[in-house]
Amino acid sequence: MVKLTDHGVFYRNGEIIESSSASVEDARKNTMAYSILTSHNVSGNDSFLNIKFDAMASHDITYVGIIQTAKASGLKKFPLPYVLTNCHNSLCAVGGTINEDDHMFGLSAAKKYGGIYVPAHQAVIHSFMRENFAGCGKMILGSDSHTRYGAIGCMAIGEGGPELVKQLLSRTYDIKYPEVICVKLTGAPRKGVGPQDIAIALIGAVFKSGFVKNKVLEFVGDGISSLPMEFRNGIDVMTTETTCLSSIWETDSETEKYLTRHKRPGDYKELSPKDIAYYDGMVEIDLSSVEPMIALPFHPSNAYTIREFLANADEILAEVERTAVEQLGVPEGRLDLRSKFYDGKMHIDQGVIAGCAGGTFDNLTAAADILKGKSTGNGAFALSVYPASQPVLLELMKCGAAQTLIESGATMRTAFCGPCFGAGDVPACGGLSIRHSTRNFPNREGSKPNDNQIAAVALMDSRSIAATAANGGILTPADEFEGEFTSYDYNFDSGVYDNRIYNGFGNPQEDVELVLGPNITDWPKIPALANDVLIKAVSIINDPVTTTDELIPSGDTSSYRSNPIRLAQFTLSRKDPQYVSEAKKALETPADAILDKVSEIKGCKVSAEDLQIGSTICALRPGDGSAREQAASCQRVLGGSANVALEYATKRYRSNLINWGMLPFTYKGDLKIEKGDYIFITGIRDIVASGLEKVDAFVINESKCEKIELLLENLSEGERKILCDGCLINHYAK
Repeated sequence: MVKLTDHGVFYRNGEIIESSSASVEDARKNTMAYSILTSHNVSGNDSFLNIKFDAMASHDITYVGIIQTAKASGLKKFPLPYVLTNCHNSLCAVGGTINEDDHMFGLSAAKKYGGIYVPAHQAVIHSFMRENFAGCGKMILGSDSHTRYGAIGCMAIGEGGPELVKQLLSRTYDIKYPEVICVKLTGAPRKGVGPQDIAIALIGAVFKSGFVKNKVLEFVGDGISSLPMEFRNGIDVMTTETTCLSSIWETDSETEKYLTRHKRPGDYKELSPKDIAYYDGMVEIDLSSVEPMIALPFHPSNAYTIREFLANADEILAEVERTAVEQLGVPEGRLDLRSKFYDGKMHIDQGVIAGCAGGTFDNLTAAADILKGKSTGNGAFALSVYPASQPVLLELMKCGAAQTLIESGATMRTAFCGPCFGAGDVPACGGLSIRHSTRNFPNREGSKPNDNQIAAVALMDSRSIAATAANGGILTPADEFEGEFTSYDYNFDSGVYDNRIYNGFGNPQEDVELVLGPNITDWPKIPALANDVLIKAVSIINDPVTTTDELIPSGDTSSYRSNPIRLAQFTLSRKDPQYVSEAKKALETPADAILDKVSEIKGCKVSAEDLQIGSTICALRPGDGSAREQAASCQRVLGGSANVALEYATKRYRSNLINWGMLPFTYKGDLKIEKGDYIFITGIRDIVASGLEKVDAFVINESKCEKIELLLENLSEGERKILCDGCLINHYAK
């Protein structure tokens, strides 16, 4: 289905060229990515980019902290269109009024600074941005990892909140010019195969090897013309799970039709590689060979065809259960998925079609076609559908698809991202949910292992979810559907938005006061980096990858996002429940034996007052998943000074660490640090400021003192200054 080429290739008019007279340097400039990136670059240097974006977007888990940070740094008005959506904290599951308090803060901020405010239940963040802002050749920055609009010809990047703060203060997004990977699509999808099937096949092929990590995916090839626009969007939004930086697609008449339908014909222009383009690698996908897929717990890359899974279910599920025991700490037998496979059939407990990936018009009408005249059953299995925006819901009602879905037994909800992060449709303990949503990380469905709860999610396309629902919850691939899919016309009605959305861009009202609910607090004061630091290792994580959901849980805890200290109490609560107390203890005065060893290293008497004392987690690859800055800031609030990692799973998590003043150490070989050890580094401020990459550190406890080498690689001048100042807020305050 998917073929990888791990070396540079030349591409022209749909064909790979074995050799070319064009130089690699010149041919790199013929990609779509180069054209868009350099047109937004203000550095004057194509090798190191200082990017200014055309628009930005945040949801209600992130925008309060972003605006509070920008305000503390001198914000007067939003200098570019900034959309504040309310699609994450839409349900007041915990905390009384605090979710709606955040929303009122958002509305007041939109008025005060000139922003665009999308009330709760109107649209999920990425649906709204596709409908209203993504345009050919543009760039959009969002504080959500699934900020991807490449199929509309728009390069979009999901980052942590501090990167959006920089744009609000008219600063830039600074990166080295990224490698660009060609994704060549050929053929056409077979009947019953949807965008999530293509996406899962792609993620399964590239994630574990890091083949496209922090690179740009450039989609080309004649297979694109076989895909409707929402099909393309459905693939594109899932590229986040490959750990790529961004994406861009060739545009055509379908793109033009999409933008015209959304009343923005002027945002269309043809995009394609120029003449001979050079790519740093290639992914080839024969669309016609992709079958209905399933991504089993606990990652979208745990990919199988549904038929392959059913043929080997007991063996595959046993491996999932082993992962739950070994990596998640679940007691053996607690997650019993194999019991759900009997009589040669896999029995599913719940189905959900939702969010920016699943809740599109095309996905839901396809599900309606499969379920027409059928029943989801009156047993344990339940199906929920979440249209991604009110205009989509309105069209589903007009064309009859909404009626069909409801008549089948499905329940229809409003535009809400909850099923993607554990704030809606939490299954029963032990349950297996199949979802057309973005992620199936551990506890992403909302279960709480610390309370003896465990459930799991498998990702599938809406079509196969509907086929499973029509078969009473027995796992069924959609290519077994014998009926016909209807061709529906979609007419975007902007009046739905006109009647509810506040658009104040270009019209800031300085006299408006921010509405601060009782849960909304300022950031605590964060110290600048000292020259001598003593950092205690309070958590050691040996999992292959650590997600941001494990660093700071999503779900009901998201209601506390606007209160840094309160939220920090949940840090690593599902992965390492002792972390918070251990991080607090790390700030206490070390034992005399530790200080004596520090004094020996320094060659002079050192007291606790002479040191900056903090904590660190040590993990193999932390930071996969969400762009939420709280994965780093919560550690910082508790005294976190650093992370120590073999490598960082995503650029955005490493950027979050830096922007919150946490040293992003890496190491080579085996980690020689154990829980409870201290790491002493002298002269670290000078090392950071000078740009040195190798750091001599001393691992000490009451019985040992061992010198090791840590690395601070590829820090830009701006990042070094932020680290020295202690965090981005301090940096701008100077």
